[in-house]
Amino acid sequence: MAEFTLPKNSKIRTGKTHPKPATSKKPKTFKIYRWSPDDGQTPSIDTYEIDLANCGPMVLDALLHIKNDIDQTLTLRRSCREGICGSCAMNIDGMNTLACTKAIDEIDGDVKINPLPHMPVIKDLIPDLTHVYAQLTSIEPWMKTQSSPPSRERLQSPEERAKLDGLYECILCFCCSTSCPSYWWSGDRYLGPAILLQAYRWIADSRDEATGERLDNLEDPFRLYRCHTIMNCTTTCPKGLNPAKAIAEIKKLMVVRR
Repeated sequence: MAEFTLPKNSKIRTGKTHPKPATSKKPKTFKIYRWSPDDGQTPSIDTYEIDLANCGPMVLDALLHIKNDIDQTLTLRRSCREGICGSCAMNIDGMNTLACTKAIDEIDGDVKINPLPHMPVIKDLIPDLTHVYAQLTSIEPWMKTQSSPPSRERLQSPEERAKLDGLYECILCFCCSTSCPSYWWSGDRYLGPAILLQAYRWIADSRDEATGERLDNLEDPFRLYRCHTIMNCTTTCPKGLNPAKAIAEIKKLMVVRR
């Protein structure tokens, strides 16, 4: 059996503990990943014991309570609070999801919160999304046409429109891509489930006239074919979408056109 020793700066240390209020009615413990590029310290897990009577029912409510009332140094992204913007995506209780739609009552024991895995961390719970947004740009996620524009909108039949269901709802939270082992190991070249779902959204759109060009762009041993149908992406999607199916549809189109 091989034995490995991690470098000192790779170990997560035990951080600060913020005890619960003396009058706590509904106590709950949150263990939150903390790291700042400014203090020269290794990452830590800070413990916050809070009273759920002082906040709303969702994990994001608790995080905002901690930030506003206990520790203002805690850093996270959030915006809509309605599961639409994808800003508050993080790893909660071992699953990538949205803090704003994850109910605290669904979690037994301590609530363990980490940033999305296998991505550079800017600070605390904020991952660096620069690379994935560059990948999104590479698939040109907008309608491309060669024909002359109509006098009004480009029409679709109800059947053509129905083909976009399960695709257009993606909010680009990247919970799926950061759950994918293939993306962990080959994220520099493999586009990952979130981006490939977006790619298929435009391939499946009857109004788009660049299907061949889009398939050419994906015809690569890494950009598309690193998907091994592990299905983590579908399991973790907070919107209930199926990126694995979209990737399979792209592969089928590749075979058909050959």
